[in-house]
Amino acid sequence: MTDVTGTLVERTARGGIAGRAAVSAEPAPLAGASHPHVTIVVPTLNEAGYIEDCLASLIRQWPAASCEILVVDGGSRDGTVALVEDFARRHPAPEHPVIRALPNPRRIQSCAMNLAARLAAPRSTILVRADAHSHYPAGFLRRCVADLLRTGATSVVVPMRNEAQPGNGLQRAIAFAQSSPLGNGGSAHRATPRSGFVDHGHHAVFDRAFFLSVGGYDESFTHNEDAELDHRARLAGGRVWMCAEEPVTYFPRKGLVPLGRQYLRHGAGRARTLLKHRMVPKPRQMAPVFALGLLLAGAALAPLAPLTALASLTYPLACCAWGAAQAARRRDAWLLAAGPALVTMHLCWAAGFLRTVLSGGRAALPAMALTVAGGEAGEPLSLERPLGRPEAQPQRQPADITGA
Repeated sequence: MTDVTGTLVERTARGGIAGRAAVSAEPAPLAGASHPHVTIVVPTLNEAGYIEDCLASLIRQWPAASCEILVVDGGSRDGTVALVEDFARRHPAPEHPVIRALPNPRRIQSCAMNLAARLAAPRSTILVRADAHSHYPAGFLRRCVADLLRTGATSVVVPMRNEAQPGNGLQRAIAFAQSSPLGNGGSAHRATPRSGFVDHGHHAVFDRAFFLSVGGYDESFTHNEDAELDHRARLAGGRVWMCAEEPVTYFPRKGLVPLGRQYLRHGAGRARTLLKHRMVPKPRQMAPVFALGLLLAGAALAPLAPLTALASLTYPLACCAWGAAQAARRRDAWLLAAGPALVTMHLCWAAGFLRTVLSGGRAALPAMALTVAGGEAGEPLSLERPLGRPEAQPQRQPADITGA
């Protein structure tokens, strides 16, 4: 059995990974049996519109003999699992990586990643988090793994590029808003970052042993679990490397209502991270809260001082004017919706943030099935390997991954 004890850095020091010393600033060629075994994890929940394209972008990223893809599904009702199984039949091993669908009884992606980290192949030393709503460039995994090995980092993050699927005008407007400085606030993994050590970014590749040693994701988080883990990992001596050369293409929500729900949860997750670790929010994170407060103050003052209340509308009108200017400049009428998308993102994020702060940071998790029984149509959910009994665990793995 392959030795998976200790982190990649520790194993390299005693010669555990062949060929690491030869890894240069450029990705190593994909040849030979010295490649570390990689487990690609794709958490899903109703991703029928995206999952096949996502898997197609992943199956040739790494030598098939040293790779597996685990699609961990939270109870999809749109045929996602059937599409995964059909894709696996059309791309069988050994020509392609083994593709397996596993149930995620607790539904959320933090639980999916923790479950996959436990059930991955015994010789797997590297975990890859792949979002179903994304497309991965051909050199993504090779470059990220090379950076993980070359730099001694415990995880690698990448930039995120927002795009729309063909024929989705509103999604295009939302992607445009998210890509703008007004939408991302200058966030490093959404702007134009440089490669180097960072505090946080879009999660891509992990040293499996280190991920398990710090407890994995906090499973009480439905959103912002990535930033919370990055903070906790740094406290444990971990280091996060930004691989700026391999941006991931992300497909955002297609409507303002689902976008609002997403950002409500993003804001709540960020608040929980700040409260849990007693962190001070950054000015860019408080800007949406200020905008929401301005609008609420205007509404409260409307009966007493109508003209003063009208001043509070400056913010949403400015966002809409910005969207109109972008639509005219690019001759794309759909970009008129970029302004309302900005307002939706900002205000919903702020509402989720404030609600969580005022509640003292209590988690508001979705309804979860806490046992492996009771799937769709009353059928039991089965695991290829029993939950809690992985084939092999790194020595430093805790008995149960529940987060910090």
